[in-house]
Amino acid sequence: MTRLLFTAMGLLAAMGLLFASSAKNNVGTQIKEVDVKFIENKPASTLGQPLILEFWATWCPPCRESIPHLNKIHAKFKDRGLVIIGISKEDKSTVEDFLEKTPMHYAVALDSRGKFSGQFGIQGIPHALMVDPSGTVVWEDTPLPLKIPILKNF
Repeated sequence: MTRLLFTAMGLLAAMGLLFASSAKNNVGTQIKEVDVKFIENKPASTLGQPLILEFWATWCPPCRESIPHLNKIHAKFKDRGLVIIGISKEDKSTVEDFLEKTPMHYAVALDSRGKFSGQFGIQGIPHALMVDPSGTVVWEDTPLPLKIPILKNF
């Protein structure tokens, strides 16, 4: 029984590595336009601004854990022009209901058809991209490792 359990765990770990390694690496990708529908805290512009694009969902526990972290980053760097956008594929009412209970101080947007997020080949959420003012993706990972020292270059 123990051997079967370890074999199953090993197979699951291998599958996780397979899926993780098949995710597209977006560092160096150019983003010309952030084509999403803003529902809260819409920025005046996303062009020529440093951006953090965070792909998330209301049902995702790690996504919910990253919200306070992103709120802190937003508070510290918003006056320097950093724009954070939380992008969900969920429907508007689901996200709005969530926002009533959980404050997100940064921009929140919908990509219900996945047209924008689909171009990045993201395999799991939460997933974040940091984009420099020229529109180039310079960092990609989950949002929780996104530390303040990384942002000091902006």
